[in-house]
Amino acid sequence: MPRPLICRRVAGQPGANVFKPAGRPLSDIEEIQLTFDELEALRLADLEGQYQEDAARKMGVSRQTFGNIVESARRKVADALVHGKALRIQGGVFIMMERHFICFACKHKWTIPYGTGRPGVCPGCHSSNIHRAPGDQGNAWAGGGGWAGRVGCGRRERRGGVQT
Repeated sequence: MPRPLICRRVAGQPGANVFKPAGRPLSDIEEIQLTFDELEALRLADLEGQYQEDAARKMGVSRQTFGNIVESARRKVADALVHGKALRIQGGVFIMMERHFICFACKHKWTIPYGTGRPGVCPGCHSSNIHRAPGDQGNAWAGGGGWAGRVGCGRRERRGGVQT
Protein backbone atom coordinates (compact mmCIF):
# COMPACT_ATOMS: atom_id res chain seq x y z
CA MET A 1 0.00 0.00 0.00
CA PRO A 2 1.42 3.44 -0.92
CA ARG A 3 2.20 5.99 1.77
CA PRO A 4 -0.47 8.64 2.31
CA LEU A 5 0.26 12.02 0.74
CA ILE A 6 1.33 14.88 2.98
CA CYS A 7 -0.76 17.99 2.42
CA ARG A 8 1.18 20.46 0.32
CA ARG A 9 1.11 24.18 1.12
CA VAL A 10 -0.37 26.29 -1.64
CA ALA A 11 -0.17 30.09 -1.55
CA GLY A 12 -3.09 31.05 -3.76
CA GLN A 13 -5.46 30.12 -6.52
CA PRO A 14 -4.95 30.92 -10.20
CA GLY A 15 -6.97 33.59 -11.93
CA ALA A 16 -8.49 30.93 -14.20
CA ASN A 17 -8.91 27.19 -13.80
CA VAL A 18 -8.99 26.16 -17.47
CA PHE A 19 -6.60 27.02 -20.30
CA LYS A 20 -7.28 25.81 -23.83
CA PRO A 21 -6.19 26.43 -27.39
CA ALA A 22 -7.97 29.41 -28.94
CA GLY A 23 -10.74 28.86 -31.47
CA ARG A 24 -11.70 25.35 -30.36
CA PRO A 25 -14.61 24.55 -28.06
CA LEU A 26 -13.64 22.92 -24.79
CA SER A 27 -16.00 20.01 -25.47
CA ASP A 28 -13.87 19.02 -28.51
CA ILE A 29 -10.52 19.06 -26.69
CA GLU A 30 -8.92 16.43 -24.50
CA GLU A 31 -8.22 17.77 -21.00
CA ILE A 32 -5.23 17.26 -18.74
CA GLN A 33 -5.62 17.83 -15.00
CA LEU A 34 -2.93 19.89 -13.30
CA THR A 35 -3.33 19.79 -9.51
CA PHE A 36 -3.04 22.89 -7.33
CA ASP A 37 0.18 21.60 -5.77
CA GLU A 38 1.68 21.04 -9.24
CA LEU A 39 0.77 24.60 -10.20
CA GLU A 40 2.34 25.86 -6.96
CA ALA A 41 5.54 23.92 -7.73
CA LEU A 42 5.68 25.49 -11.22
CA ARG A 43 5.14 28.94 -9.74
CA LEU A 44 7.90 28.55 -7.17
CA ALA A 45 10.45 26.85 -9.45
CA ASP A 46 9.85 28.42 -12.84
CA LEU A 47 8.11 31.75 -12.23
CA GLU A 48 9.98 32.78 -9.08
CA GLY A 49 13.16 30.85 -9.93
CA GLN A 50 13.56 29.42 -6.43
CA TYR A 51 15.94 26.59 -5.67
CA GLN A 52 14.16 23.29 -5.17
CA GLU A 53 15.17 23.03 -1.53
CA ASP A 54 13.73 26.46 -0.68
CA ALA A 55 10.57 25.82 -2.70
CA ALA A 56 10.11 22.41 -1.07
CA ARG A 57 10.34 24.02 2.36
CA LYS A 58 7.63 26.53 1.42
CA MET A 59 5.36 23.72 0.25
CA GLY A 60 6.09 21.57 3.31
CA VAL A 61 7.52 18.61 1.39
CA SER A 62 10.94 17.05 0.89
CA ARG A 63 13.22 18.26 -1.91
CA GLN A 64 12.79 14.91 -3.68
CA THR A 65 9.00 15.15 -3.47
CA PHE A 66 9.12 18.72 -4.78
CA GLY A 67 11.27 17.54 -7.69
CA ASN A 68 8.73 14.82 -8.49
CA ILE A 69 5.83 17.29 -8.32
CA VAL A 70 7.47 19.89 -10.57
CA GLU A 71 8.57 17.20 -13.06
CA SER A 72 5.00 15.89 -13.31
CA ALA A 73 3.66 19.43 -13.74
CA ARG A 74 6.15 20.29 -16.49
CA ARG A 75 5.31 17.09 -18.36
CA LYS A 76 1.57 17.87 -18.23
CA VAL A 77 2.02 21.47 -19.39
CA ALA A 78 4.30 20.37 -22.23
CA ASP A 79 1.78 17.72 -23.30
CA ALA A 80 -1.01 20.29 -23.33
CA LEU A 81 1.03 22.81 -25.33
CA VAL A 82 2.50 20.38 -27.85
CA HIS A 83 -0.67 18.36 -28.47
CA GLY A 84 -3.24 21.17 -28.25
CA LYS A 85 -4.98 19.85 -25.12
CA ALA A 86 -6.85 21.85 -22.50
CA LEU A 87 -5.29 22.24 -19.09
CA ARG A 88 -7.69 22.12 -16.11
CA ILE A 89 -6.34 23.15 -12.71
CA GLN A 90 -8.11 21.25 -9.95
CA GLY A 91 -7.64 18.68 -7.22
CA GLY A 92 -4.66 17.54 -5.24
CA VAL A 93 -4.00 17.21 -1.53
CA PHE A 94 -3.15 20.66 -0.29
CA ILE A 95 -3.61 23.25 2.40
CA MET A 96 -4.52 26.76 1.30
CA MET A 97 -2.36 29.18 3.25
CA GLU A 98 -4.17 31.63 5.43
CA ARG A 99 -3.38 35.12 6.64
CA HIS A 100 -3.60 35.85 10.36
CA PHE A 101 -4.80 39.21 11.68
CA ILE A 102 -5.05 40.82 15.10
CA CYS A 103 -7.06 43.82 16.24
CA PHE A 104 -4.97 46.19 18.34
CA ALA A 105 -8.15 47.65 19.90
CA CYS A 106 -9.80 44.48 21.27
CA LYS A 107 -7.00 41.87 20.72
CA HIS A 108 -9.35 39.72 18.60
CA LYS A 109 -7.45 37.27 16.34
CA TRP A 110 -8.79 35.71 13.13
CA THR A 111 -7.66 34.16 9.87
CA ILE A 112 -8.72 34.61 6.28
CA PRO A 113 -7.57 32.74 3.18
CA TYR A 114 -5.15 34.34 0.77
CA GLY A 115 -6.75 35.96 -2.22
CA THR A 116 -9.78 37.37 -0.35
CA GLY A 117 -8.41 40.87 0.12
CA ARG A 118 -7.39 42.71 3.26
CA PRO A 119 -10.16 43.11 5.84
CA GLY A 120 -11.19 46.69 6.51
CA VAL A 121 -12.35 46.29 10.10
CA CYS A 122 -12.17 43.84 12.99
CA PRO A 123 -15.05 41.35 12.94
CA GLY A 124 -15.23 41.60 16.75
CA CYS A 125 -15.30 45.35 17.51
CA HIS A 126 -15.33 46.92 14.00
CA SER A 127 -12.16 48.89 14.71
CA SER A 128 -9.95 49.69 11.75
CA ASN A 129 -6.82 49.29 13.92
CA ILE A 130 -6.00 45.85 12.51
CA HIS A 131 -2.65 44.39 11.52
CA ARG A 132 -1.11 41.15 10.34
CA ALA A 133 -0.30 38.94 13.31
CA PRO A 134 3.36 38.71 14.37
CA GLY A 135 5.12 36.01 12.35
CA ASP A 136 2.62 36.29 9.50
CA GLN A 137 4.16 39.05 7.43
CA GLY A 138 4.44 38.99 3.67
CA ASN A 139 2.00 38.54 0.83
CA ALA A 140 0.13 35.70 -0.82
CA TRP A 141 2.95 34.72 -3.16
CA ALA A 142 5.90 35.34 -0.85
CA GLY A 143 4.90 33.04 1.99
CA GLY A 144 5.22 34.15 5.57
CA GLY A 145 3.96 32.19 8.54
CA GLY A 146 0.53 30.98 9.48
CA TRP A 147 0.38 27.62 7.79
CA ALA A 148 -2.76 25.64 8.55
CA GLY A 149 -0.75 22.53 9.38
CA ARG A 150 1.75 20.14 7.95
CA VAL A 151 0.84 16.48 8.06
CA GLY A 152 -2.67 15.17 7.63
CA CYS A 153 -4.92 17.95 6.41
CA GLY A 154 -6.70 19.81 9.18
CA ARG A 155 -10.08 21.54 9.45
CA ARG A 156 -9.32 24.83 7.72
CA GLU A 157 -7.95 23.56 4.52
CA ARG A 158 -8.95 22.79 1.03
CA ARG A 159 -8.74 19.27 -0.28
CA GLY A 160 -9.00 19.12 -3.99
CA GLY A 161 -10.25 22.68 -4.08
CA VAL A 162 -13.29 22.01 -1.86
CA GLN A 163 -13.57 23.65 1.54
CA THR A 164 -13.74 20.97 4.25
